[in-house]
Amino acid sequence: MGKVDEDRTARRLALLLGGVGVLHFVAPAPFDTVIPKQLPGSPRLYTLGSGVAELVVAGALLRPGTRRLGARLAELLFVAVYPANIQMAVDWVRDEQLPKPLKAVALARLPLQLPMVLAARRVRRAS
Repeated sequence: MGKVDEDRTARRLALLLGGVGVLHFVAPAPFDTVIPKQLPGSPRLYTLGSGVAELVVAGALLRPGTRRLGARLAELLFVAVYPANIQMAVDWVRDEQLPKPLKAVALARLPLQLPMVLAARRVRRAS
């Protein structure tokens, strides 16, 4: 991966993480619903905590001096939130009120997690 590719990929990951991180604070309710019920404490605490984590990782990806660490944290974060993505897909597919296109989106995004992990890994290795 060249310097330009590394910068572009890091910025894209930061934009994605930053946008989703902001959404955790602006519209937290949908995120609360995908927190596994087996976890102790309030779902909102996990929603806000993961929003903070996404914003911190986004910031780390944008700075060349912290990019390697940010990319490693992005890899770990993408893996850590995957169970919530699975939970959302299961819940949405079971929800008889949701239209089929939304159910398809929930299922289609599951395999997209792997390319994000791999992109973060490429940025880390190139940093």
